[in-house]
Amino acid sequence: MLTIAQLTIREAWRKKLFWLAFGLGLAFLILFTVGFYFVLDEVHASYRPGQSRTSLILLINEISGVLLIAGLFAVNFLVVMMTALTSVATIAGEIDSHTIQSLATKPIHRMEIVLGKWLGYATMLTLYVLFMAGGLISIVYFSSGYTPPNVMLGISLLILEGLVVLSLSIFGGTFFPTLGNGVMVFMLYGIAFIGGWVEQIGAAMESETAVQIGIIASLLMPSEALWRMVSDYMMPPIVDMLTAGPFTAFSKPSSAMIIYAVIYVVVLLSGALIQFNRRDL
Repeated sequence: MLTIAQLTIREAWRKKLFWLAFGLGLAFLILFTVGFYFVLDEVHASYRPGQSRTSLILLINEISGVLLIAGLFAVNFLVVMMTALTSVATIAGEIDSHTIQSLATKPIHRMEIVLGKWLGYATMLTLYVLFMAGGLISIVYFSSGYTPPNVMLGISLLILEGLVVLSLSIFGGTFFPTLGNGVMVFMLYGIAFIGGWVEQIGAAMESETAVQIGIIASLLMPSEALWRMVSDYMMPPIVDMLTAGPFTAFSKPSSAMIIYAVIYVVVLLSGALIQFNRRDL
């Protein structure tokens, strides 16, 4: 299994997927740094000697918290896209091209192939989240001195969201061809995304039906619910809903959603193992 994981990482390295993802991620971090610098510069320029220093610090922390969550929202999207686009063909594409037969005919259990590929992509996903989220948090800290609450929990939830997408992609790859698998993953992600917004609007308008629709969408794919938990846990307490805008949660997901997401990953991965063992290659 570890050998398959290493081969998966080497393949991503050879195809320059690894470099492309981290290169574009670095470009985003540079852009965020420049934008964050100019925003803080404007805040400091607006400070008057007679004003309270405490109020300036509170304002900087509030702005830093909102901009950090906005940056993490972009990172969340990049993680989902990178995970889906790189893994959607890892099983389906090799079955379509018959290249996976060279592995399946060797004295390697089919279970090791699926788990090895999952582990390889999960490793790259974890490194990418640590690089992007850690980079954003470091930029904000060294620029303004602000540190968000629940850093480790927030990063862990971002990784878990990526694992949800990865497991769904590998599961779909054992049933559908590459194109069909990609359509399924992005459609379910889109349903979860729209469902999350429906739930937020429903909570703001006190519409129980809209909230239930959002919950059902989260059960189909808990990606958006996990992001809302990241936003809720890492948003500074001094920021109110109107200030944070679309990055805050009117309807906060239950902590049980974390357990559900873990079960979701395990069930999909188990289903992929069963289907791949049964499938005629």
